[in-house]
Amino acid sequence: MIKVAQFGEGGFLRTFVDYYFDNLNKDGKKYSVSIIKPITFGSLDNFYKQDNKYNVILRGMENGKAVENVYKVTCVDEVIDPFKDIDAYYNLAVDKDLKIVVSNTTEAGICYHDTDKFDDFEGITYPAKLTKFLYARFKAGLDGVYMMPVELIDNNATELEKCVKGYIELWNLEGAFKTWIEEKCYFSNTLVDRIVSGYPRDPQTKEHLTNLIGYEDNLMSVGEPFGLWAVEKKGNIADYIVEGFNGIDVVVTDNIKYYKKRKVRVLNGSHTNLVPAGLWLSKITVDECMNDEKLLNFLNATLKEEIIPFVSDDIAATTEFANSVIERFYNPFLNHQLLSISLNSISKWRARDLPSFKDYYEKYGKIPQNLTVGFSYLMTIYSSLEKGEDGKFYCELPSRKVQIIDDVPYLEYFANGGSIEEFMQNVDVWGEDLNNYNGFVNTVVENVKTIKSGKNLI
Repeated sequence: MIKVAQFGEGGFLRTFVDYYFDNLNKDGKKYSVSIIKPITFGSLDNFYKQDNKYNVILRGMENGKAVENVYKVTCVDEVIDPFKDIDAYYNLAVDKDLKIVVSNTTEAGICYHDTDKFDDFEGITYPAKLTKFLYARFKAGLDGVYMMPVELIDNNATELEKCVKGYIELWNLEGAFKTWIEEKCYFSNTLVDRIVSGYPRDPQTKEHLTNLIGYEDNLMSVGEPFGLWAVEKKGNIADYIVEGFNGIDVVVTDNIKYYKKRKVRVLNGSHTNLVPAGLWLSKITVDECMNDEKLLNFLNATLKEEIIPFVSDDIAATTEFANSVIERFYNPFLNHQLLSISLNSISKWRARDLPSFKDYYEKYGKIPQNLTVGFSYLMTIYSSLEKGEDGKFYCELPSRKVQIIDDVPYLEYFANGGSIEEFMQNVDVWGEDLNNYNGFVNTVVENVKTIKSGKNLI
C-alpha cells in the first residue's frame, strides 16, 4: 500500500491527482489517499455521506468528436479535519505506508509568515502546518516522504521547501530535523495541465450529469479529457509515480522547465494573443473563435510561425502538443469566456507572448506579424477605455460594452487619455522599452487606427 497525504479537497485535486491514483488502482496498484482539510472554511459532510466516493466527468473533444465520460473514483480512504481531530492528522504523519504529500492550497498558499507560532495550528500557513506534520514523522524515526505540490507558481516545491526550512529556523527546531528534511525528504517541482470546471452550477447541466451518472452525487466534478502531470525527478520518485498514460499523461523529468515553457507559450500564449481579436470581432467564447475561419487561421499561423519554433529544438513534439491544444480550444462544454481569459491581459502578454516575440525578433531581425496584430487588438481595447460612474472600466466593442479588469494604474492611464506610444515605452510595465524593437510601436499605433476605422486585420 502506498499512502498519499493530500492537503486540499477541491475539485482540481479530485479530478486530476485522485483520478490518476484511482486509474493506477484499476491497473492493479494499491494507492490510498487521505484528504486533509487545510483551512477551517468549508465542509467535509458530503465525503462522509458518500463514503468518500464520487464521480469525475470528462467532457470535451476526442478525435474531433464531443465526449462525456463518467469515471467513479474510489481511492480516497479517509478525510481528515485537523481542526476537529488533530490526532488523525498526526497519526497519518507517522504512518509507515505514507510516501507522497500533494497539495493545492492556491497560489497564495505557499508562503511564510514570521508571526506563525509552533503551538498554533488554525492560524498558521500551509507550509507551517506541513512543517509540524513532517516534524512528527521525524520524531517517530521514520523515513522521509516526497512532496509534490501542484500550486501554480514557478518552482512550487522549491518554494515550499524554503518555507519549511524557514519555519525550522523560526521555531528553533533541532538541526537534525533540518538534516532529515535535506537528506530523507524530496521536494519535486511539478507542472499540471487540465482545465477543471468542478461541480456544475447551472441546473440544466447538473440535471444532465446526474442522469448520466444515474444518481445524485454532491461531489461530482467536471474536467476536460486532456491531462498532463510533469514531475521533477528526485530520489526514487519513479517507484511511486508511474509514467505514461493512466487517465492523464505523466512524465518524470529532469527538465521541468521545458514543460512549463511549452504550456505557457503554446497554450497560454496563444490564448492571450487570440482573445483581444476575438472580443473585437464579437466572439464570446474560445470555441466560437475556433469556428471562425479567419480567427482559426490567425491562431494556427501564430503557433506555427511565431511560437512553436522557439519552444525547443524538438519541433515535432511541440507541434503535437499544439495540436492537442487546438482540440482543447474546440471544447464546447467548457464555455470558456474570452472576458475571463482577458483578466490582467497586460501582465499576461508580457509573461506569455513577449518571450516568443523577442525570440522571433532576435532570429529574423523584424517584428512577428501575428503577435504584433494580437497586441494591436489589445491596445485597441485598452485605448478605448472609459471609466464608469461605478468606478469600473469599460470598453465599447463594436458589438457590445464590456468591463475590462486589470491593474488599476493601467486602466486609469488609458481612461485618462494616455498614449499607446508612452505605454509601450514604459519599462515598469514591460520590463523593457518596447520601442527597442524596430517598427513595433509605430506599427501598433497605425494598426489601432486601422482597427478603429472598422477594418479587420485578421
